[in-house]
Amino acid sequence: MSTPGARYTHGYGESVQRSYLARTAENSAAYLLPHLRPGQDLLDVGSGPGTITAGLAARTAPGRLVTVEVAEEAREQTRAGLTRAGSDLAHRAELLIGDVHALDLPDDSFDVVHAHQVLQHVTDPVAALREMIRVTRPGGVVAVRDADYASFTWYPESPGLEKWAGYYQAAARANGGEPDAGRRLLAWARAAGATDITATSSTWCYADPDARELWGGSWADRILQSAIATQLVDEKLADPEDLVEVSQAWQAWAAEEDGWFNLVHGEVLIRV
Repeated sequence: MSTPGARYTHGYGESVQRSYLARTAENSAAYLLPHLRPGQDLLDVGSGPGTITAGLAARTAPGRLVTVEVAEEAREQTRAGLTRAGSDLAHRAELLIGDVHALDLPDDSFDVVHAHQVLQHVTDPVAALREMIRVTRPGGVVAVRDADYASFTWYPESPGLEKWAGYYQAAARANGGEPDAGRRLLAWARAAGATDITATSSTWCYADPDARELWGGSWADRILQSAIATQLVDEKLADPEDLVEVSQAWQAWAAEEDGWFNLVHGEVLIRV
């Protein structure tokens, strides 16, 4: 999810959604799950394809379910994902378009407010957190999780993946985002006025053939045909030939039997 004044670096293309569809409440929001119970009202900010949303909503049903996305295309991807979940989620969910910096929702509206991979893409993450806290009821929780790109590690060494990391950092910052958001979440939460905060971290590890194909294959395509590919070329951050080299490096890594990629996230759970 992006916001006015910031561009969503990844865009909404098929190669992006391919990897997003593998996200679940279990593998992407485990730190939040012990705090969920039936009947809670849930707001999911930046719901994307709805796969995490569906898992959280199953645990808080029959509570209210509201999602917020920044663009119509993203909202429709949420709708499609909730429909695929095979329940009444798409019918009972309120699917909104809005700005996380200024949520068009009353104070104290939700028991749980969740945002996955959102704050790294917004222009003012502290203001966004203040808004999420504002719409949370006393006794409720705000849960945010974001990647930390500078912490990513992989094997074998690859000049092409080193180039990819530099290109991503340049594109994300040019878009007004902070790709190393994970390490900053605690500081941002404190700056937003939160006092009861639990900060943790967790990882996704891609080290078996299917996982390498998902992650490496997605990026091999994404670096050639997605919003970030267009941006890198249009803004002269990379030449098309460079992107072909990076794509080939991702393909080689995905085919490597010893290939290993560790993707680090920061997490904060704020009790309101």
